[in-house]
Amino acid sequence: MFIARLAGIAVFDPAGDQVGRVRDVVVALRLAPRPPRVLGLVVEVGPRRPVFLPITRVQLIEADAVIFDGRLNMRRFSKRESETLVIAEMLDRTIRFCDSGEPVSVVDVAMEPTRTRDWLVTKVAVLRGGRGLRRGAGLRRRGESLVVDWDAVEGFSAVEHGQGAAGLIAAFGQMKAADLANIVHELPPKRRTEVAAALDDERLADVLEELPEDDQIEILGKLEADRAADVLEAMGPDDAADLLGELPTEQREQLLTLMEPQEAAPVRRLLTYEDDSAGGLMTTEPVIVPPDATVAEALAQIRQPDLNPALAAQVYVSRPPTATPTGRYLGTVHFQKLLREPPPTLVSGIVDTALDPLRPTMTLEAVAMILATYNLVAAPVVDENGHLLGAVTIDDVLDHLLPEDWREAAMDAAAEAAADPEEEALRGAEGAR
Repeated sequence: MFIARLAGIAVFDPAGDQVGRVRDVVVALRLAPRPPRVLGLVVEVGPRRPVFLPITRVQLIEADAVIFDGRLNMRRFSKRESETLVIAEMLDRTIRFCDSGEPVSVVDVAMEPTRTRDWLVTKVAVLRGGRGLRRGAGLRRRGESLVVDWDAVEGFSAVEHGQGAAGLIAAFGQMKAADLANIVHELPPKRRTEVAAALDDERLADVLEELPEDDQIEILGKLEADRAADVLEAMGPDDAADLLGELPTEQREQLLTLMEPQEAAPVRRLLTYEDDSAGGLMTTEPVIVPPDATVAEALAQIRQPDLNPALAAQVYVSRPPTATPTGRYLGTVHFQKLLREPPPTLVSGIVDTALDPLRPTMTLEAVAMILATYNLVAAPVVDENGHLLGAVTIDDVLDHLLPEDWREAAMDAAAEAAADPEEEALRGAEGAR
Protein backbone atom coordinates (compact mmCIF):
# COMPACT_ATOMS: atom_id res chain seq x y z
CA MET A 1 0.00 0.00 0.00
CA PHE A 2 1.69 3.22 -1.17
CA ILE A 3 1.29 5.75 1.60
CA ALA A 4 0.93 9.02 -0.33
CA ARG A 5 -2.22 7.58 -1.91
CA LEU A 6 -3.81 7.33 1.54
CA ALA A 7 -3.81 11.11 2.06
CA GLY A 8 -7.36 12.40 2.33
CA ILE A 9 -9.19 9.06 2.18
CA ALA A 10 -12.11 8.56 4.56
CA VAL A 11 -11.84 6.70 7.88
CA PHE A 12 -14.91 4.71 9.01
CA ASP A 13 -15.93 2.98 12.22
CA PRO A 14 -17.49 -0.53 12.16
CA ALA A 15 -20.99 0.97 11.84
CA GLY A 16 -20.03 2.66 8.58
CA ASP A 17 -19.96 6.20 10.01
CA GLN A 18 -17.15 8.41 8.77
CA VAL A 19 -15.07 9.82 11.63
CA GLY A 20 -12.41 11.67 9.65
CA ARG A 21 -9.79 11.53 6.91
CA VAL A 22 -6.21 10.30 6.78
CA ARG A 23 -3.64 13.07 6.99
CA ASP A 24 -0.39 11.13 7.37
CA VAL A 25 1.23 7.87 8.52
CA VAL A 26 3.51 7.69 11.57
CA VAL A 27 6.54 5.38 11.39
CA ALA A 28 9.56 4.66 13.57
CA LEU A 29 12.89 4.49 11.75
CA ARG A 30 15.17 1.66 12.96
CA LEU A 31 18.82 0.74 12.53
CA ALA A 32 19.65 -0.52 9.03
CA PRO A 33 18.79 -2.85 7.46
CA ARG A 34 15.61 -3.20 9.54
CA PRO A 35 12.65 -1.51 7.81
CA PRO A 36 10.64 1.18 9.64
CA ARG A 37 7.71 0.00 11.69
CA VAL A 38 4.33 1.65 11.07
CA LEU A 39 2.92 2.95 14.36
CA GLY A 40 -0.38 4.39 13.17
CA LEU A 41 -2.28 6.95 11.15
CA VAL A 42 -2.81 10.64 11.78
CA VAL A 43 -6.54 11.20 11.26
CA GLU A 44 -8.21 14.60 10.92
CA VAL A 45 -11.47 14.22 12.88
CA GLY A 46 -12.61 17.84 12.80
CA PRO A 47 -11.40 21.33 11.97
CA ARG A 48 -7.76 21.52 13.05
CA ARG A 49 -8.05 18.31 15.10
CA PRO A 50 -5.51 15.60 14.17
CA VAL A 51 -5.57 12.48 16.36
CA PHE A 52 -3.52 9.28 16.44
CA LEU A 53 -5.07 5.99 15.31
CA PRO A 54 -2.83 3.02 16.29
CA ILE A 55 -2.21 0.67 13.37
CA THR A 56 -3.24 -2.21 15.65
CA ARG A 57 -6.81 -0.87 15.58
CA VAL A 58 -7.00 -0.68 11.80
CA GLN A 59 -9.05 -3.58 10.42
CA LEU A 60 -9.00 -2.83 6.69
CA ILE A 61 -7.20 -0.47 4.32
CA GLU A 62 -8.63 -0.08 0.83
CA ALA A 63 -7.99 2.37 -2.00
CA ASP A 64 -10.75 4.71 -0.85
CA ALA A 65 -11.39 3.88 2.81
CA VAL A 66 -9.85 2.87 6.11
CA ILE A 67 -11.97 0.89 8.59
CA PHE A 68 -10.97 0.62 12.25
CA ASP A 69 -12.41 -1.09 15.32
CA GLY A 70 -14.22 1.97 16.64
CA ARG A 71 -11.80 2.86 19.45
CA LEU A 72 -10.24 6.28 18.93
CA ASN A 73 -8.59 8.53 21.51
CA MET A 74 -9.53 12.16 20.82
CA ARG A 75 -6.37 13.58 22.35
CA ARG A 76 -4.63 15.83 19.83
CA PHE A 77 -1.74 14.14 18.02
CA SER A 78 1.74 15.42 18.81
CA LYS A 79 4.74 13.90 17.02
CA ARG A 80 7.47 12.51 19.26
CA GLU A 81 11.22 12.75 18.75
CA SER A 82 11.53 9.10 17.71
CA GLU A 83 8.72 9.31 15.13
CA THR A 84 8.66 10.31 11.47
CA LEU A 85 5.70 11.47 9.38
CA VAL A 86 5.88 9.81 5.98
CA ILE A 87 4.09 12.40 3.82
CA ALA A 88 5.30 15.50 5.63
CA GLU A 89 8.93 14.44 6.15
CA MET A 90 9.96 11.52 3.92
CA LEU A 91 8.58 12.44 0.50
CA ASP A 92 10.94 14.44 -1.76
CA ARG A 93 14.03 13.54 0.26
CA THR A 94 17.25 12.90 -1.61
CA ILE A 95 18.59 9.45 -0.70
CA ARG A 96 21.20 7.16 -2.26
CA PHE A 97 21.45 3.62 -3.53
CA CYS A 98 23.52 1.60 -1.09
CA ASP A 99 25.57 -0.14 -3.78
CA SER A 100 26.38 2.73 -6.16
CA GLY A 101 25.84 5.86 -4.07
CA GLU A 102 23.68 7.32 -6.85
CA PRO A 103 21.31 10.03 -5.52
CA VAL A 104 17.57 9.63 -6.15
CA SER A 105 14.46 11.49 -4.99
CA VAL A 106 11.72 9.82 -2.93
CA VAL A 107 8.34 9.82 -4.67
CA ASP A 108 6.47 7.49 -2.27
CA VAL A 109 6.99 4.63 0.16
CA ALA A 110 4.93 1.46 0.54
CA MET A 111 3.93 -0.45 3.65
CA GLU A 112 2.70 -4.01 4.02
CA PRO A 113 1.48 -6.24 6.87
CA THR A 114 3.54 -9.07 8.37
CA ARG A 115 2.41 -12.42 9.73
CA THR A 116 2.53 -10.93 13.24
CA ARG A 117 0.03 -8.23 12.17
CA ASP A 118 2.67 -5.51 12.27
CA TRP A 119 2.99 -3.15 9.30
CA LEU A 120 6.43 -2.37 7.92
CA VAL A 121 7.70 0.05 5.29
CA THR A 122 9.21 -2.32 2.75
CA LYS A 123 9.41 -0.48 -0.59
CA VAL A 124 10.52 2.95 -1.77
CA ALA A 125 9.40 4.56 -5.03
CA VAL A 126 12.19 6.80 -6.28
CA LEU A 127 12.91 9.11 -9.17
CA ARG A 128 16.29 8.73 -10.85
CA GLY A 129 17.77 11.67 -12.74
CA GLY A 130 15.12 14.26 -11.84
CA ARG A 131 13.39 16.21 -9.10
CA GLY A 132 10.02 17.94 -8.86
CA LEU A 133 9.94 20.95 -11.16
CA ARG A 134 10.32 24.37 -9.66
CA ARG A 135 7.55 26.68 -8.45
CA GLY A 136 5.14 27.73 -11.15
CA ALA A 137 5.86 24.73 -13.37
CA GLY A 138 3.36 22.39 -11.70
CA LEU A 139 4.04 19.10 -9.97
CA ARG A 140 5.12 17.04 -12.98
CA ARG A 141 8.39 15.18 -12.59
CA ARG A 142 11.00 14.05 -15.08
CA GLY A 143 13.27 11.04 -14.82
CA GLU A 144 13.13 7.27 -14.47
CA SER A 145 10.78 5.95 -11.77
CA LEU A 146 11.78 2.83 -9.84
CA VAL A 147 10.39 0.85 -6.91
CA VAL A 148 13.13 -0.69 -4.78
CA ASP A 149 13.41 -2.55 -1.50
CA TRP A 150 13.89 -0.50 1.66
CA ASP A 151 17.35 -1.96 2.30
CA ALA A 152 18.52 -0.95 -1.19
CA VAL A 153 18.69 2.74 -0.23
CA GLU A 154 20.06 4.87 2.59
CA GLY A 155 19.82 8.44 3.83
CA PHE A 156 16.38 8.73 5.45
CA SER A 157 17.80 9.57 8.87
CA ALA A 158 20.25 12.24 7.65
CA VAL A 159 19.45 15.94 7.95
CA GLU A 160 18.83 17.30 4.44
CA HIS A 161 19.06 20.93 3.40
CA GLY A 162 16.93 22.05 0.47
CA GLN A 163 14.51 19.12 0.54
CA GLY A 164 11.76 19.47 -2.06
CA ALA A 165 8.05 19.46 -1.31
CA ALA A 166 6.33 18.39 -4.56
CA GLY A 167 5.20 15.06 -3.11
CA LEU A 168 3.73 16.60 0.03
CA ILE A 169 1.91 19.26 -1.98
CA ALA A 170 0.55 16.66 -4.41
CA ALA A 171 -0.70 14.50 -1.52
CA PHE A 172 -2.63 17.43 -0.05
CA GLY A 173 -3.47 19.14 -3.33
CA GLN A 174 -7.26 19.06 -2.85
CA MET A 175 -7.18 20.17 0.77
CA LYS A 176 -8.77 23.47 1.79
CA ALA A 177 -6.35 26.29 2.53
CA ALA A 178 -7.26 26.37 6.24
CA ASP A 179 -6.52 22.63 6.61
CA LEU A 180 -3.24 22.88 4.70
CA ALA A 181 -2.32 25.85 6.90
CA ASN A 182 -2.81 23.62 9.94
CA ILE A 183 -0.37 21.08 8.51
CA VAL A 184 2.16 23.78 7.59
CA HIS A 185 1.90 25.24 11.10
CA GLU A 186 2.84 21.92 12.66
CA LEU A 187 5.86 21.27 10.41
CA PRO A 188 9.40 21.96 11.65
CA PRO A 189 10.60 25.44 10.57
CA LYS A 190 12.97 23.99 7.94
CA ARG A 191 10.22 21.90 6.32
CA ARG A 192 7.75 24.79 6.56
CA THR A 193 10.13 26.98 4.55
CA GLU A 194 10.58 24.24 1.91
CA VAL A 195 6.84 23.78 1.50
CA ALA A 196 6.28 27.54 1.20
CA ALA A 197 8.97 27.73 -1.50
CA ALA A 198 7.26 24.95 -3.50
CA LEU A 199 3.70 26.32 -3.37
CA ASP A 200 2.61 28.60 -6.18
CA ASP A 201 1.88 32.23 -5.31
CA GLU A 202 -1.91 31.91 -5.20
CA ARG A 203 -1.89 28.79 -3.02
CA LEU A 204 0.74 30.21 -0.66
CA ALA A 205 -1.27 33.42 -0.35
CA ASP A 206 -4.40 31.44 0.60
CA VAL A 207 -2.42 29.46 3.20
CA LEU A 208 -0.77 32.55 4.68
CA GLU A 209 -4.17 34.13 5.24
CA GLU A 210 -5.09 31.18 7.48
CA LEU A 211 -1.85 31.04 9.51
CA PRO A 212 -1.06 32.70 12.84
CA GLU A 213 0.75 36.01 12.60
CA ASP A 214 4.12 34.63 13.76
CA ASP A 215 4.05 31.95 11.05
CA GLN A 216 3.12 34.53 8.40
CA ILE A 217 6.06 36.77 9.33
CA GLU A 218 8.48 33.83 9.49
CA ILE A 219 7.50 32.44 6.07
CA LEU A 220 7.43 35.84 4.35
CA GLY A 221 10.84 36.64 5.81
CA LYS A 222 12.34 33.45 4.32
CA LEU A 223 11.16 34.29 0.79
CA GLU A 224 13.19 36.36 -1.64
CA ALA A 225 11.88 39.93 -1.70
CA ASP A 226 10.50 39.69 -5.26
CA ARG A 227 8.68 36.44 -4.45
CA ALA A 228 7.32 37.90 -1.21
CA ALA A 229 5.91 40.86 -3.15
CA ASP A 230 4.26 38.48 -5.65
CA VAL A 231 2.61 36.56 -2.82
CA LEU A 232 1.37 39.76 -1.18
CA GLU A 233 -0.19 40.75 -4.51
CA ALA A 234 -2.07 37.42 -4.55
CA MET A 235 -3.45 37.99 -1.05
CA GLY A 236 -6.58 40.00 -0.38
CA PRO A 237 -5.62 43.67 0.12
CA ASP A 238 -6.92 43.64 3.70
CA ASP A 239 -4.93 40.51 4.61
CA ALA A 240 -1.82 41.89 2.90
CA ALA A 241 -2.20 45.16 4.82
CA ASP A 242 -2.59 43.31 8.13
CA LEU A 243 0.59 41.33 7.47
CA LEU A 244 2.61 44.31 6.23
CA GLY A 245 1.46 46.29 9.25
CA GLU A 246 3.35 43.86 11.50
CA LEU A 247 6.66 44.25 9.64
CA PRO A 248 9.41 46.80 10.31
CA THR A 249 8.88 50.03 8.38
CA GLU A 250 11.89 49.52 6.10
CA GLN A 251 10.88 45.99 5.12
CA ARG A 252 7.25 47.03 4.61
CA GLU A 253 8.21 49.89 2.31
CA GLN A 254 10.59 47.67 0.33
CA LEU A 255 7.86 45.11 -0.35
CA LEU A 256 5.28 47.77 -1.24
CA THR A 257 7.77 49.26 -3.73
CA LEU A 258 8.32 45.84 -5.33
CA MET A 259 4.57 45.25 -5.72
CA GLU A 260 2.83 46.34 -8.90
CA PRO A 261 1.59 49.94 -8.35
CA GLN A 262 -2.06 49.04 -8.96
CA GLU A 263 -1.78 46.20 -6.42
CA ALA A 264 0.08 48.26 -3.84
CA ALA A 265 -2.25 51.28 -4.00
CA PRO A 266 -5.23 49.76 -2.11
CA VAL A 267 -2.87 48.20 0.44
CA ARG A 268 -1.28 51.59 1.09
CA ARG A 269 -4.74 53.11 1.57
CA LEU A 270 -5.68 50.45 4.09
CA LEU A 271 -2.47 51.03 6.05
CA THR A 272 -3.52 54.65 6.67
CA TYR A 273 -6.46 53.54 8.85
CA GLU A 274 -6.43 52.35 12.44
CA ASP A 275 -6.47 48.54 12.72
CA ASP A 276 -9.72 48.49 14.69
CA SER A 277 -11.67 50.88 12.46
CA ALA A 278 -13.99 50.15 9.56
CA GLY A 279 -11.28 51.42 7.21
CA GLY A 280 -8.72 49.06 8.73
CA LEU A 281 -11.14 46.11 8.63
CA MET A 282 -12.46 46.53 5.11
CA THR A 283 -11.47 44.86 1.87
CA THR A 284 -11.08 47.11 -1.15
CA GLU A 285 -12.39 44.44 -3.55
CA PRO A 286 -16.14 44.02 -3.01
CA VAL A 287 -18.47 43.19 -5.91
CA ILE A 288 -19.38 46.50 -7.56
CA VAL A 289 -21.68 47.07 -10.53
CA PRO A 290 -22.88 50.22 -12.31
CA PRO A 291 -26.58 51.19 -12.14
CA ASP A 292 -27.22 50.06 -15.73
CA ALA A 293 -26.02 46.50 -15.01
CA THR A 294 -28.66 43.77 -15.22
CA VAL A 295 -29.53 41.18 -12.61
CA ALA A 296 -27.95 38.54 -14.87
CA GLU A 297 -24.67 40.47 -14.96
CA ALA A 298 -24.66 40.93 -11.18
CA LEU A 299 -25.31 37.23 -10.59
CA ALA A 300 -22.48 36.34 -12.96
CA GLN A 301 -20.09 38.37 -10.81
CA ILE A 302 -21.05 36.73 -7.51
CA ARG A 303 -20.76 33.25 -9.08
CA GLN A 304 -16.96 33.60 -9.17
CA PRO A 305 -15.67 30.50 -7.34
CA ASP A 306 -12.82 32.32 -5.58
CA LEU A 307 -15.08 34.96 -4.09
CA ASN A 308 -15.43 35.07 -0.31
CA PRO A 309 -19.00 33.89 0.55
CA ALA A 310 -19.59 36.97 2.69
CA LEU A 311 -18.62 39.26 -0.20
CA ALA A 312 -20.81 37.23 -2.59
CA ALA A 313 -23.87 37.86 -0.41
CA GLN A 314 -24.52 41.24 -2.01
CA VAL A 315 -23.44 43.60 -4.77
CA TYR A 316 -22.80 47.30 -4.35
CA VAL A 317 -24.14 49.74 -6.92
CA SER A 318 -22.18 52.89 -7.74
CA ARG A 319 -21.68 55.24 -10.61
CA PRO A 320 -18.50 54.71 -12.66
CA PRO A 321 -15.68 54.20 -12.03
CA THR A 322 -16.49 50.93 -10.30
CA ALA A 323 -12.99 50.33 -8.88
CA THR A 324 -12.56 51.59 -5.32
CA PRO A 325 -12.68 54.39 -4.46
CA THR A 326 -15.66 54.50 -6.81
CA GLY A 327 -17.97 57.13 -8.14
CA ARG A 328 -21.04 57.99 -6.09
CA TYR A 329 -22.34 55.04 -4.02
CA LEU A 330 -26.04 54.36 -4.72
CA GLY A 331 -26.94 51.34 -2.58
CA THR A 332 -26.81 47.58 -2.11
CA VAL A 333 -28.61 44.62 -3.68
CA HIS A 334 -28.66 41.34 -1.71
CA PHE A 335 -28.19 38.12 -3.69
CA GLN A 336 -31.62 36.84 -2.57
CA LYS A 337 -33.18 39.90 -4.20
CA LEU A 338 -31.22 39.17 -7.36
CA LEU A 339 -32.53 35.60 -7.41
CA ARG A 340 -36.15 36.79 -7.21
CA GLU A 341 -35.95 39.25 -10.11
CA PRO A 342 -36.01 38.55 -13.89
CA PRO A 343 -32.48 38.47 -15.41
CA PRO A 344 -33.01 41.58 -17.66
CA THR A 345 -33.98 43.78 -14.68
CA LEU A 346 -31.63 46.71 -14.04
CA VAL A 347 -30.05 46.70 -10.57
CA SER A 348 -30.80 50.43 -10.25
CA GLY A 349 -34.47 49.52 -9.98
CA ILE A 350 -34.07 47.13 -7.04
CA VAL A 351 -31.27 48.80 -5.06
CA ASP A 352 -31.70 49.04 -1.27
CA THR A 353 -30.95 52.52 0.08
CA ALA A 354 -32.54 52.11 3.51
CA LEU A 355 -29.38 51.29 5.49
CA ASP A 356 -26.72 53.91 6.02
CA PRO A 357 -23.23 52.79 4.98
CA LEU A 358 -20.31 52.57 7.39
CA ARG A 359 -17.80 55.39 7.73
CA PRO A 360 -14.08 54.48 7.59
CA THR A 361 -13.42 55.93 11.06
CA MET A 362 -16.12 53.83 12.80
CA THR A 363 -14.79 51.66 15.62
CA LEU A 364 -14.77 47.86 15.60
CA GLU A 365 -17.48 47.79 18.26
CA ALA A 366 -19.73 50.12 16.25
CA VAL A 367 -19.28 48.02 13.11
CA ALA A 368 -20.05 44.81 15.01
CA MET A 369 -23.23 46.34 16.49
CA ILE A 370 -24.50 47.40 13.06
CA LEU A 371 -23.87 43.96 11.52
CA ALA A 372 -25.57 42.26 14.47
CA THR A 373 -28.52 44.67 14.60
CA TYR A 374 -29.41 44.27 10.93
CA ASN A 375 -28.29 40.62 10.53
CA LEU A 376 -25.69 41.53 7.91
CA VAL A 377 -22.71 39.48 6.76
CA ALA A 378 -21.10 42.52 5.09
CA ALA A 379 -21.60 46.27 4.84
CA PRO A 380 -20.25 49.02 2.55
CA VAL A 381 -17.74 51.63 3.71
CA VAL A 382 -18.29 55.08 2.17
CA ASP A 383 -16.34 58.33 2.65
CA GLU A 384 -17.79 61.77 3.38
CA ASN A 385 -18.02 62.49 -0.35
CA GLY A 386 -20.17 59.44 -1.06
CA HIS A 387 -17.44 57.31 -2.68
CA LEU A 388 -17.46 53.57 -2.00
CA LEU A 389 -14.11 52.66 -0.37
CA GLY A 390 -14.70 48.97 0.30
CA ALA A 391 -16.72 46.59 2.45
CA VAL A 392 -16.38 45.05 5.89
CA THR A 393 -17.28 41.35 6.16
CA ILE A 394 -18.34 39.42 9.24
CA ASP A 395 -15.27 37.16 9.14
CA ASP A 396 -12.95 40.18 9.42
CA VAL A 397 -14.97 41.49 12.35
CA LEU A 398 -14.77 38.14 14.14
CA ASP A 399 -11.05 37.91 13.39
CA HIS A 400 -10.50 41.18 15.29
CA LEU A 401 -12.97 40.48 18.11
CA LEU A 402 -11.37 37.14 19.00
CA PRO A 403 -8.11 37.07 21.02
CA GLU A 404 -5.03 37.94 18.97
CA ASP A 405 -3.68 34.40 19.16
CA TRP A 406 -6.96 32.63 18.37
CA ARG A 407 -5.62 30.93 15.23
CA GLU A 408 -2.59 29.57 17.04
CA ALA A 409 -4.69 28.56 20.03
CA ALA A 410 -7.10 26.68 17.77
CA MET A 411 -4.18 24.87 16.13
CA ASP A 412 -2.24 24.12 19.31
CA ALA A 413 -4.94 23.46 21.93
CA ALA A 414 -4.80 19.87 23.09
CA ALA A 415 -7.90 17.88 23.82
CA GLU A 416 -8.50 16.90 27.45
CA ALA A 417 -8.74 13.20 26.67
CA ALA A 418 -6.75 10.88 28.90
CA ALA A 419 -3.74 9.01 27.59
CA ASP A 420 -4.52 5.79 25.74
CA PRO A 421 -2.61 2.84 27.27
CA GLU A 422 -2.46 0.92 23.99
CA GLU A 423 -1.21 3.97 22.12
CA GLU A 424 1.40 4.68 24.78
CA ALA A 425 2.59 1.07 24.73
CA LEU A 426 2.92 1.10 20.94
CA ARG A 427 4.62 4.46 20.56
CA GLY A 428 6.64 4.29 23.77
CA ALA A 429 8.03 0.82 23.14
CA GLU A 430 9.12 1.71 19.61
CA GLY A 431 10.71 4.95 20.75
CA ALA A 432 12.82 3.05 23.28
CA ARG A 433 14.31 0.67 20.66
